[in-house]
Amino acid sequence: MTGTCGPPGFVLGGVSSGVGKTVATLAIIQALEDAGYAVQPAKAGPDFIDPSHHEAVAGRPSRTLDLWLCGEEGVRRNYARGEGGIDGSHPSSRGTSSPAICVVEGVMGLYDGDGSSTAMVAEALSLPVVLVVDAKAGMESVGATALGFREYAAEIGREIEVAGIIAQRAHGGRHEQGIRDALPDDLAYFGRIPPNPDLEIPDRHLGLHMGEEAALPEAALSEAAETLEADRLADVAREPPEPASSPEPGPTVDARVAVADDAAFCFRYPATLERFRERADLVTFSPLAGDPVPDCDGVYLPGGYPELHAGELESAGTLSELGRLASEGLPVLGECGGLMAMSQTLTTAEGNTHEMAGIVPADVTMHDRYQALDHVELEAVDGTLTAEAGERLRGHEFHYSSADVDGDARFAFETVRGDGIDGDHDGLTEYDALGTYVHVHADSGAFDTFLERL
Repeated sequence: MTGTCGPPGFVLGGVSSGVGKTVATLAIIQALEDAGYAVQPAKAGPDFIDPSHHEAVAGRPSRTLDLWLCGEEGVRRNYARGEGGIDGSHPSSRGTSSPAICVVEGVMGLYDGDGSSTAMVAEALSLPVVLVVDAKAGMESVGATALGFREYAAEIGREIEVAGIIAQRAHGGRHEQGIRDALPDDLAYFGRIPPNPDLEIPDRHLGLHMGEEAALPEAALSEAAETLEADRLADVAREPPEPASSPEPGPTVDARVAVADDAAFCFRYPATLERFRERADLVTFSPLAGDPVPDCDGVYLPGGYPELHAGELESAGTLSELGRLASEGLPVLGECGGLMAMSQTLTTAEGNTHEMAGIVPADVTMHDRYQALDHVELEAVDGTLTAEAGERLRGHEFHYSSADVDGDARFAFETVRGDGIDGDHDGLTEYDALGTYVHVHADSGAFDTFLERL
């Protein structure tokens, strides 16, 4: 049984970016479910793509755990709320009596990141760390690396426990035995991920392909799961502290929110949709499919990949309808890809220009290199759809596009940290609409403000 703190869990940390944390996470989820556990996945950091792969295997949304976006109490609340997703609905959950485990995939290397590193998240939740080490060309050095990562925590004053390792890209036989022998007695060996070209997820700008686009082959994932020690991983899991408070989301509002949901608009946090459902009516629609804008009191355009579907979005007609409705006063909130869709035009990396909704006075252009990547803090200049005047919002930006704004453009925010739209400002506002490059979490209060403005 688990309490209000959520299920026991552990954090999967990497020695660096690119070490194979996502593949290891997916193999662990599969191994635990094959062993009869119900797995709640989670992701340290603000990412949308890795969680889509978690959901494809676990069958339930992956929780977002980011100290910059949510604060320590928000991280604990979001972790605890994940237990509600373990209801036996996924075939491998083995019913509601299955013991529950939370597997938290880290971000970058274990100690990397000043706003919300993997180590910081593990410390906030008092969860042990299982370290993913690339073992393709080492044995004794794998042990030395793991020992160094464990001892470094004390050097920087982080109260975390590195419990053991997963050997990524490790062969069996003498290679595996050499790694086992190299580990100190108090660092556990939890298994290996064999080298296999089928265990590679294709990537593009913004990161890996989404889970529904490039799910790993079941046979390859099952093979990797068989080389992991599932019960030993389950035994190391611990329950985190209970959140100090569980504030109510606020009273319901008499409003209907329409959320864009398709391959062009696929970056949203589970907590955001939960907040909408708790406080209002929610309906989804697909601009890519040409769905008419639903009868609603406000529209939310999450981020995603409008640049990959710009021609289809232009011809489908939904964006032009949305532009007309916005000009008539319908509140529209767009984040990153949503901002791009709200712009006048979008020029792809190939140089093709397409008409968008024309809600905000900007023309967006894609680039070969990313234009911004950071945790962000904004301060509202005046009251807007997501904040009161003077209120600060924390979020995250990661985009390959830039926006050329008209001279009479009005900005809702000044950037305290981050690049925003022009380096000093973010949040283009026109009519009763707001488009930002920044993604915010429901714990920021931004979506509550949005609902209360409708």
